[in-house]
Amino acid sequence: MSDLENRAQKLLPLTEASYYVLVSLIEPRHGYGIMQNVSVISGNQVQLGPGTLYGALTNLVKQGLIERVGEQKSGNERRKIYALTDLGKEVVGLESQRLQALAQIGRQVMKKIGLTLSEE
Repeated sequence: MSDLENRAQKLLPLTEASYYVLVSLIEPRHGYGIMQNVSVISGNQVQLGPGTLYGALTNLVKQGLIERVGEQKSGNERRKIYALTDLGKEVVGLESQRLQALAQIGRQVMKKIGLTLSEE
């Protein structure tokens, strides 16, 4: 196991908000853009409020998963642009694998007890 993967493993599991922020940053975005993208990729199932978003951004920067890469001017406002670090990319990959394994177990259990997913 690489040092990067070791460091990433120690940061799992992620909160739902942190996971959505990280997957939204597959391309650099500012806070409001992250909020909009989370809504889109979750099919409007998740709406991050400003407090939740900026708390998650602060924690993710401290953990070294994201970094500020610039600013964008919008009228009188300066919007901070964030991007994934290499550690952040590793964490997204590992967390995605972990969630996929959990979902697979859930599907197996549902099948055994005679339930079906609404998408099937």
